[in-house]
Amino acid sequence: MAEEQLPEEEEHLEPQGELEAEDQGAKTELDNVVKISGMYQEWFLDYASYVILERAVPHINDGLKPVQRRIMHSMYEMDDSRFHKVANIIGNTMKYHPHGDASIGDALVQIGQKDLMIDCQGNWGNIFTGDSSAAPRYIEARLTKFALEIAFNPKTTKWLSSYDGRNKEPLTLPMKFPLLLAHGVEGIAVGLACKILPHNFLELIDSSIAILENRPFVIYPDFPTAGMVDVSNYNDGLRGGKIKVRARIQVVDKKTLMITEIPFGTTTTSLIDSILKANDKGKIKVKKIEDNTAEFVEIVIHLTPGVSPDKTIDALYAFTDCETSISPNSGIIEDDRPKFLGVREILQRSTSQTLDLLKLELQIKKGELEEQWFFASLEKIFIEKRIYRKIEECETWEAIIETIHKGLAPHVKDFFRPVTDEDVARLTEIKIKRISKFDGFKADELLARLLADIEQVKYHLDNIVTFTIDYYKRLREKYGKGRERKTEIKSFETIDAVNVVMTNEKLYANLEEGFIGIGLKRGEGEFISECSDIDDIVVIRKDCNMIVSKVSAKAFFGKDILYVGIWKKDDSRTIYNLIYQDGPRGNTFMKRFPVTSITRDKEYHLGSGTKGSKMLYMSVNPNGEAEIVNVFLRPQPKLKKLKFELDFTQLAIKGRSAKGNTLSKYPIQKIVQKEKGISTLAPMKIWFDDTVNRINTDGRGDLVGAFSGSDKIITIMQSGHYKLTGFELTTHFDQDIILIQKYNPDKIFSVVYFDGEKQTFYTKRFTFEDTDKKVSFISEAPGSYLEFISEQKVPQVVLALEPKKNGEVREPETINLVDFIAVKGMKAQGNRLSAVSVLSIELLPPTEEEIEEEPEEPEEQDVEIVDEGSAEAGDSPVSKPETPEHKSPIRPLDDPPSTVQITLDF
Repeated sequence: MAEEQLPEEEEHLEPQGELEAEDQGAKTELDNVVKISGMYQEWFLDYASYVILERAVPHINDGLKPVQRRIMHSMYEMDDSRFHKVANIIGNTMKYHPHGDASIGDALVQIGQKDLMIDCQGNWGNIFTGDSSAAPRYIEARLTKFALEIAFNPKTTKWLSSYDGRNKEPLTLPMKFPLLLAHGVEGIAVGLACKILPHNFLELIDSSIAILENRPFVIYPDFPTAGMVDVSNYNDGLRGGKIKVRARIQVVDKKTLMITEIPFGTTTTSLIDSILKANDKGKIKVKKIEDNTAEFVEIVIHLTPGVSPDKTIDALYAFTDCETSISPNSGIIEDDRPKFLGVREILQRSTSQTLDLLKLELQIKKGELEEQWFFASLEKIFIEKRIYRKIEECETWEAIIETIHKGLAPHVKDFFRPVTDEDVARLTEIKIKRISKFDGFKADELLARLLADIEQVKYHLDNIVTFTIDYYKRLREKYGKGRERKTEIKSFETIDAVNVVMTNEKLYANLEEGFIGIGLKRGEGEFISECSDIDDIVVIRKDCNMIVSKVSAKAFFGKDILYVGIWKKDDSRTIYNLIYQDGPRGNTFMKRFPVTSITRDKEYHLGSGTKGSKMLYMSVNPNGEAEIVNVFLRPQPKLKKLKFELDFTQLAIKGRSAKGNTLSKYPIQKIVQKEKGISTLAPMKIWFDDTVNRINTDGRGDLVGAFSGSDKIITIMQSGHYKLTGFELTTHFDQDIILIQKYNPDKIFSVVYFDGEKQTFYTKRFTFEDTDKKVSFISEAPGSYLEFISEQKVPQVVLALEPKKNGEVREPETINLVDFIAVKGMKAQGNRLSAVSVLSIELLPPTEEEIEEEPEEPEEQDVEIVDEGSAEAGDSPVSKPETPEHKSPIRPLDDPPSTVQITLDF
């Protein structure tokens, strides 16, 4: 069918002119439409730039945001050395800051709480508890003397018009101190954020002096909330760096902990809330918390009975805000552009600016002094040469000016600048009374004093670096008292959450059906052990397969489960003793191995992997115990010996994947334990790392000794106390340790101490008693202190004695403490060291004979664990293990379980 053609006249139903008119109208309408993309591109960038430059980010020159700068300028404008109501300060600042009173008040309180630039009166809130300040009408403020000295000088300030054009405000304050680093700052703008941490007042001054002297320097954060900080990854305050801050936690007694300092960025309220949340989740066990914070932080934590305080401290750091991380981002404004500079460069820029400002002030002062000298000289000439009399007959102002110029001309040839008409006009303003009382001698004194001042200023300008160093030293001397570092810098050890989490769940297992979990009810399976919800469990089945998995509510691990337990990573002291049959009709093998690392939820075959293998005997030994078992063989023709003993101590510890040694090629009827095992592992070597104040088994620090069983560590403190602890890696030690070693109850120590009550030195020799408390071994009278403690067998001291009354010097006295005093009880007062006042005491080093007599402790050796390899069938049933030094880490277990033996009958 052909397409139907419309007649030509029907193709254009409307006249051409009308169409053109409509098109033109639509075009005009489109011309009036503003595209959203253009609005976003221009207006949003304008807004973002405004927020960055005018609200959120500090300027490098004075370290202040605009609102802070306007507050400081307003307070300087109002300053009369008296306190002003904060409400009045806010009102006056609104002349310069167009963003309302709330933002001004909040910024003012923040500056005041930093206790550097503003003197505060009234309730300004509490940085420890987070309590807000009182209303602005109730609190008062004024600038500190420090602020007036470092931040203000109208002569060196660059000014600009305020937002309404009625006032002048500073572009930046002429800051002669690194306030940006002392205060710290945090701001969030559009697409940009900055976070500069506060630094110590004295350290900033010392570092600025080091910069001027071309010496190396380093600066680290210091927080008003004190606490402890790890700055190993500070990265100069730039993006990508991170610091860790911790609360300071003290052990009051076995049932009580006390937090006395909190991390920066937290409050006592937020800290307690985080502890309560961790307690509700079962991460820690806390009985009660008391917040006694007032002027100082004091949070008392009462522990539930039986909970280790040392382990709880680690858990608080691992699961609560007692340890937090802060990521700095050092952003500033310079030349109307945001930049990111490290804190070292910021301090260098600040120091350079301080030098330039001091130089400018000296130049201004020099100019002012020269002008004073110049006019004082003109005045002296004008009066002494009676030039004022020559103008009496002059009839016009021009004639007066000309006459004075002629009179001065012979005397001002060597002046540093020519005399101007303005200078002459000032001379004509001198009153007759002043001329009549003019004293030429005093005028000469004034001129001499001004010349001396000018020379002094010139000297400072010529030695501007020395002048700047002296300026910083004056600041330190005048304002540095009480501004010592509050936050202790130290390295933090990494806390493994698995090792410190509290056991808040009960693990049950249905061994036959193969279900294991913390969600099983008591009747659904047998109780295995207490655990935490982040523990790993190890499951071993009768078919010789092993799997390690995260603890869960309920999971299926396969039927015929032989063993379920808590698995610890890198635990090389837990040894599995195993006897298995290789395949349905294969030989029987035996092996000993640890399980130190695995892939979760992956099945591992503990034999050679032959299908049909089965477990005949297994024991799990937390301290490497090796028992003796009786092996019974099935009767066979021509088989005479149906029973023999196997001593696992004679079997080498190898890797988990080793096939093992051949036990028998005959079928085994049963295996029965004959004797319990004893540990085949060497005592555990413990080191003390004084950088983190913790013990370890990784060889970091100084070797304390080799420990096993009930061995203890003794720590002696500078305070004159000692304490005995176990060798658990979670143990916390006091900060003032002067001696740490393995405790020997028979070891004799010699002590010299000062008795604060009797104001004299005493000495005694004793052995430390076995106690679980922190005990003092010197006088507890106020003012008492430990002079020294010695382990030498024959300690000798040299006493420097007070001179005689006639001024004659006494000869130093040498005392052999072994001959001087016998070994007494630890609580004995001891003998007075000398009847004469002692000026100093020196402990002599041990003699060569003593050093030679010291017995060398035998080097401890651990059992080597062969990671890979297998024993071929036909190997000897028993083999002596070699015992070179063990290279893998040894870690103690908290409350290790008893050895588990599993025997199967066939």
